[in-house]
Amino acid sequence: MSCLAAPAAADQIGEVGVDWLGNDILIDAVSDPKVKGVTCHVAYFDRGIIDRLQKGNWFEDPSNASIACRQTGPISIGDIDLDENGEVVFKESRSLIWKSLVVNRIYDRINDTLVYLINSQQVQDGSAKMALSTVPLYGQEVVWENGKP
Repeated sequence: MSCLAAPAAADQIGEVGVDWLGNDILIDAVSDPKVKGVTCHVAYFDRGIIDRLQKGNWFEDPSNASIACRQTGPISIGDIDLDENGEVVFKESRSLIWKSLVVNRIYDRINDTLVYLINSQQVQDGSAKMALSTVPLYGQEVVWENGKP
C-alpha cells in the first residue's frame, strides 16, 4: 500500500461554449502527482445559469466526462498503489454534496501500462458513465523510485 498523497489539482486549459444557455465543455490538465511525466486531459460538461434556471437541479452537473492521458516528459514513478484497485489521482465535486468526478490510476503489470479511469461517484447510485485512457511504459526509459515491481 502506498503512502497517502494529496490528489492532483486541475488546471483549466480550455472552455468551449456549446449553446446559448451558457453551457460549456471545460478542459482541464491534470498531472499525476506520483507519476512525473504523465498528464491527463479531462473534458466535462459545465451547466450555465440559464440551463439551471430552466431545468432546476441547481447544484449538479452531468456525469459525462472524457479523458486522454499521455507522456509529456520523462516518466518517473513514485510510490504508487500496485493493487487491482489502484488509487485516486484526482477528485472534484460535481454537485453540492452528492457527486464527484474521479480519476483513478491502475498499474497493469502484465502489459506494463498505466491505466487511467474517469467516472462519476455518487452517494446513492453509481454511474455507468466512464472513460479510459492508457499510458504504455513498454520501451520507455522509466525510472521507478522504489524499483520496478
